[in-house]
Order: sequence, then C-alpha cells, then structure tokens
Amino acid sequence: MIPLVVTAGTVRSAIGAGLAETRESLLDRRSGLTPCDFAGVKTGYMGRVAGIEQHSLPSELLSFDCRNNRLADMTLQQDGFIDAVADARAFYGASRIAVITGTSTSGILSSEEAYARRNIASGTMPADFQEEYTQDLFSLPRYVAAALGLTGPLLTVSNACASSSRAFIDAWHWIAAGLCDAVVVGGADSLCGMTLRGFASLSLIASGPTRPCDAMRDGISVGEGAGFVLLERACARSISPMARMMGFGVSSDGYHMSSPDPAGRGAMAAMTQALNRASLTPRDIGYINLHGTGTLTNDAMEDGAVFKVFGDGTPCSSTKGWTGHTLGASGIIEVLFAIQTLETGVLPGCLNVQTVDPAFRSQIITANENTAPRAILSNAFGFGGTNCSLVIGAA
Repeated sequence: MIPLVVTAGTVRSAIGAGLAETRESLLDRRSGLTPCDFAGVKTGYMGRVAGIEQHSLPSELLSFDCRNNRLADMTLQQDGFIDAVADARAFYGASRIAVITGTSTSGILSSEEAYARRNIASGTMPADFQEEYTQDLFSLPRYVAAALGLTGPLLTVSNACASSSRAFIDAWHWIAAGLCDAVVVGGADSLCGMTLRGFASLSLIASGPTRPCDAMRDGISVGEGAGFVLLERACARSISPMARMMGFGVSSDGYHMSSPDPAGRGAMAAMTQALNRASLTPRDIGYINLHGTGTLTNDAMEDGAVFKVFGDGTPCSSTKGWTGHTLGASGIIEVLFAIQTLETGVLPGCLNVQTVDPAFRSQIITANENTAPRAILSNAFGFGGTNCSLVIGAA
C-alpha cells in the first residue's frame, strides 16, 4: 500500500460536537441515547444530534438545505477542519482535492416532509421541493465540495452501513491512480421516518438502549452523525498527521439482502485482506472496533469471524451503545473513535452490557481499558453483504 495519513478530522454525534467532547464521552462512558420521539416514532431509543433544527446553511448554499446537509455543515465547522482543508487547497490546488462521502439516506427526510405537503388532488410535490439538492444521494459530496471550495472529483458511496468505510478504500484508489493528491473522506446520515419505521418493521429496534454483545441483546438504536477527515500521501506536506491508514479489506457475501452470512466468510476475508495489506499479523492489532449493531445475528456472526482470524487474544468492543447505529456514517465516526483511542490509549468497552453472550469466543471488553494500542482494526458490515475492514495506525 502507498502510505496515507489523516492530517485533519472532525466528528459529531449524539455524544458530542467535535473531537474533544467525543473524547470526554468515550472516557466517561457517557451514552447519547435517549427515548425516541422523532417524526412521530416512539419505538426504542435514538442517538439524536442537538441543534440541527436551528442551524442555517450559508445563504449561497440554501438550495441544499436539508437535515443531512445541516448536520454535515455543523460538523465541517468544528476542530479547525475548514482551515486545514484551506491550507491543503493552497498547497495542492482546489482541483486536486477530491470529496468521497458515504450516506445511506441522504436528505430523505425532506422528501417525507414534502410528500406530506403534496397536492392530494394532482399528486404533485410542492414547488419548493428540490430533490436534486436534498434527497439525491449526490447531494452530500456536492455540498461538502461547495462549502470547502473544492473542485476535484466527487463520489457518493451508498453501501448501506459500510458506506463511509468504503469511502476510504475508494479514496486510496483515487490517490494511488493519480486522480487527486488528497481526499476529504467522510459521511453523514440523519434521522428520518424511513429508517426508524423500516428497522421497526424488521423487528430490529431494541426496546431500550442498544446493548451489543449482551446475552439479552434485542436490536439496534438508530442514531445520526457525521464525520470527515483529510486523507493524503505521507510526507507530501510538512505537517504532523493524526493517524495512518495502514490497510483495508473489502468483500461481498451475496448471502442475503438483510442478514449476514452466519459463517462470516465475507467478514473474515475483509479482515484478512486488511491485515495483509498492512503487512501485519493478528497479534499486531491492539483493539478491534466491532460493527456490533446489537442484533442477534450480526453480533454472533462477527464474534465468530473475529475469533477465527484473531482468536481470543485481541480486545474487542462495539461503540454503538454511545451513538446508536449511525448507518452510512458509522464507518467514518468509528474511524475517528479509533483515532481517539490511539491518542488516549484507552479502549472503550461496550456500554449497557450486563452479561456477555456466553456463546461468544472473542475477547469482548465491557469496561474501558488502558492498553495504548498502536494499530486498530475497524469493521463495518452493510445490508446486501458488504464487508469493510480498515486498519488505522498511530501517527
């Protein structure tokens, strides 16, 4: 692999706005999950980001106004990220920085709200509804590029819950191919009726806060969030990186639209590829951030796959007890959690777990541990059998 580094980053979710608040919540084991009361849905718990309704986009970009782009804009404005991208833009040129983002729902809430205002007699949508700027899956990278003053190539990845993890892989290929010199990699997914009601219809919503890996786990808590990093070649600029992108693996099960392959073959392939590309062995990984959704089948599959590749010697946990499942944004958010873990040396043990599933064989941790890992593997698995594993290393 060509060496790539993360030189800037920012994240926002139910547990905080920016890297500092996120770090505090992880260290203090403070969950952001609350009883769901969004869009008339009162099933289970959710991870809601405060302040989106009151946030305004810049006047010149108001055509993009929707919950998802507001969330993205709020996130871009944190942690000096805009200034960091401006410095990179001055160095590389605006046309040499790409934007690759992951999302699964984009601005579909805007369509839901517009549909409620439709003309019943004619069936036409309101005249002020602009789908191409809101619900369209390409809305997010277009907005991010416009907000950051970038003119390089753009891409949306909509790979369900692996979307923003897959964005890292496409970014690596683009830089390696010479299409660009740096990439703003990220993702955003926001709450909407479709996901809340959709997962409820599949009987996948937990009755209380989600509890991944627990013996009595009963489903997910849907969350929202966003995150972005600036990814570029190592040593291209004289700047101290936050972390290194060391390896990646990707596979597709083709097993079932919404259930993982119980044998975990695709998950094992993705993790093994990531290790091989990073030139690491399983013993070199100090922590695994599990996809860990809190459903019976996902957690069991992942435990089995992790055990077959790593045995029981590598600490593992899921961080979805903090944020809920942020769907297409979960990959980027959890990469930034991994970077926080590399910086603090503190592994975040699963929240809300009373008893780890006795059938599990990997090393599930349920309390924070001080171990100072040097390399972390982060998993993301999506509907349709998409599997992505990323290896993130200390700077």
